[in-house]
Amino acid sequence: MTTDSRQWFLLALGATFFWLVYLLAPVITPFAISAALAYLGDPVADRLERVSIGKWHISRAVAVSIVFVLMTGGIFLAFLIVFPLFQEQAERLVQNIPELLEWLAGTAIPWLQTKLGLTGLSLDTETLVSALTSYWKELSTTTLSVLGTMSRSGQAVMGWLMNLVLIPMVTFYLLRDWDLLIDGIRELLPRKIEPTVSRLVNEIDQVLGAFVRGQLMVMLALGVIYTVGLSLLGLDLAFIIGMGAGLLSVVPYLGTAVGLVAAVLAAIDQYQDVFHAVMVLLVFGLGQTLEGMVLTPKLVGDRIGLHPVAVIFAVLAGGQLFGFLGILLALPAASALNVLVRDLRGKYKESTLYDEDPEREGES
Repeated sequence: MTTDSRQWFLLALGATFFWLVYLLAPVITPFAISAALAYLGDPVADRLERVSIGKWHISRAVAVSIVFVLMTGGIFLAFLIVFPLFQEQAERLVQNIPELLEWLAGTAIPWLQTKLGLTGLSLDTETLVSALTSYWKELSTTTLSVLGTMSRSGQAVMGWLMNLVLIPMVTFYLLRDWDLLIDGIRELLPRKIEPTVSRLVNEIDQVLGAFVRGQLMVMLALGVIYTVGLSLLGLDLAFIIGMGAGLLSVVPYLGTAVGLVAAVLAAIDQYQDVFHAVMVLLVFGLGQTLEGMVLTPKLVGDRIGLHPVAVIFAVLAGGQLFGFLGILLALPAASALNVLVRDLRGKYKESTLYDEDPEREGES
């Protein structure tokens, strides 16, 4: 096979791969979740394998079983604790939305009109309140109806049950055979490119591992900080807003923006004063200060090199192309691409194309 034919073959192979991923995204999603969980648990299992108790060494099977039980137990306890709180505050949010809309149309908008000098602009606030309230009630009823239909649908139930069984099972087997799978892929690589590919994969693994594990801890820490801070203020929706802002912080500034706006509106609606709104600003300001000065430098580090704009673009592009699967794979793909771009940049700066001597070229 000639060089041009090989290049066209690899290009066609890559295009076919991405086309299949696009078509099979709903099917691949549980396997991608399992692979992510196995990737996160593999370093812990590797460390447990190196532990010895007297003359007894922990085997891979025992290490994987311990990690699997801990991960499963942690997720199960999180659902037991988090889901009831989330459900309670979500119901409270649904009940408070009409009152919040009435406050916006009856108090906030007229105040803005006065402050901005828009008194000449006619606005029927009662009609606006009535329209927004009816729209929200209709939307809530429709959403609950759709959720109820989905919960009663045999296909939806079977899908949930299949994922409930499939994800833990696939996670266990991937976690058990992770090192064997990596070695098998390495053995299949052409010997000529194997050292380069192995080096790049190791760099990607270091960057991706540091980013994913660090970012998860940052998200959890921010969620706890926001939730505790808003709870100390007595905000009814502290948990759903605080944890939501923490989880959304995977996209730079999105979690802070959404959480701040939601918390300020909730505080004004609940207390009808400016003091609690200012205290909400202080809570989010404290969270952002801790994230910038302590959490991100300590847990994520500066060697990852993912620019916030690149993170935002990766998440939006992944969601647009592949849906939830694209969002799940966006940051790992961006981290890997960042390593490849840095490697290509280094080779380019070492090439004659970058450091070519114009005088020498003129003499030749």
